[in-house]
This record gives sequence, structure tokens and C-alpha cells, in this order.
Amino acid sequence: MKKLLFIYLKTRYTLLMKIKIIVLTVFIVTFALLGCKGKAGSASKEDNFDKDASYALGMNIGSNLAADGIIPNSEQFLLGMKDALFGEKTRFTEEEAMQKIQTAYTDMIEKKGSESMQKGIDFLAENGKKPGIKTTSSGLQYEVIKEGSGAKPSASDVVKVHYEGKLIDGTVFDSSYNRSPVEFPLNGVIAGWTEGVQLMTVGSKYRLFIPSELGYGSGGARTIPPNSVLIFEVELLEIK
Repeated sequence: MKKLLFIYLKTRYTLLMKIKIIVLTVFIVTFALLGCKGKAGSASKEDNFDKDASYALGMNIGSNLAADGIIPNSEQFLLGMKDALFGEKTRFTEEEAMQKIQTAYTDMIEKKGSESMQKGIDFLAENGKKPGIKTTSSGLQYEVIKEGSGAKPSASDVVKVHYEGKLIDGTVFDSSYNRSPVEFPLNGVIAGWTEGVQLMTVGSKYRLFIPSELGYGSGGARTIPPNSVLIFEVELLEIK
């Protein structure tokens, strides 16, 4: 997997693409099951998936939806699946269904983003009061764990680091400690890293508290929810 901190990981799913993936997952399963059902209304035909495989398929769909934070009304979800599977008259056209899903997904993301933003604001406000925490003019907060004695990098330098990234709830979303140190151009990563690592000398270890606007913002990134404050422990090993 490509490493989180490289610039090309800043390219992330758009909202519409995410919705299409969700819908496509359900449609693929539906049409796969429908393949041998024949004409509309042929629900009495023998199932072409056995009991265990059918359960496993349900697990797969549920896991994919849960991974995106989507918990549908189970009664209506199963009803919609049943109508599509067996050729019954559906409540919506495909276009109307897509719009319903898009609206609900957008509302869900906006609500989560708003909640995450407020939690981040509250966290940084309290964190900034702690001894040893310094705040820059951009809002970046940092704590010196160990101060080195080497040179400081510039934004145009390539640096070699070890790091671990967490959310404010303690969830670790990425770490180099279970693999080799990472090298990257300092001006090719999120703004909080570009600024924070330039404060460090080679041999230093800092803890960076990065506001969402200096991180992945309202879009988030893979396992990082929208508007998340990020906490990184960073060891600057070398300036290449």
C-alpha cells in the first residue's frame, strides 16, 4: 500500500465516487443473485447460493456498508433488496434511488464532519493550555519529546523519518515503526507536516498536533474522518 504521507495520497475519493462504489457493491450482489431467477416474480425458484454462502454474502455487504459508516434501516434495506432481486415493482427508479442515497450520504458526512470539527476545536483549545505545548501562528501545536543537535530542513528538502499517526481518540491510522523509515519531499505532504518538521533538527522527536485545515480538511483521507485533528509523533532521522 502506498504510504499515507506521500503527496499522491492527497488524491482521495470524491463524494460521488464513494456513493457509486456503495451502490455498485449492492447492485453487483443483486444482479449476481438474480442471474438464475429468470422472469419477474420467480421468487419460488430454487436458490442458487446455499445457506452458508448466502449468509457470507450478507456479511460482505454489511461489512462494506459499516466500513463507510452506513447503517441503513434494516427492514427497508431488505425490502428494497427483495424487490430488486425478484423483479417486483420498486419504489424508485434507479436515478431516484441514486439521488436518495446521495442525499442521505451527504447529510451523514456533513453531520459527522461538523461533530468532528467541534471535537477538534475543543481538543486543541484544551491541549494548548498544557505545559510544554507550543502553538504557531497557523494553529499547529507541537511538543518537544527529544531535541536533536543536527541541521533543520527546508521545505524543499527530502527528509527521512519514523512516525506514528493517531486521531484524538487514540486510534492509530498509520505508522512506519512496523516497516522501514519513510523518505519524502517535505513540500509534498500535508501542510502541518511541512511546517512542523521544519521546526525540528536532525535527531529530534516531536509530537505534532495538526488542525484539520493543515491536514486532510473536510474531505478526510481513507481511514481519516473529515475535519480530523491529527496527532503525529515524528523522529527526524536524516535530511537527504
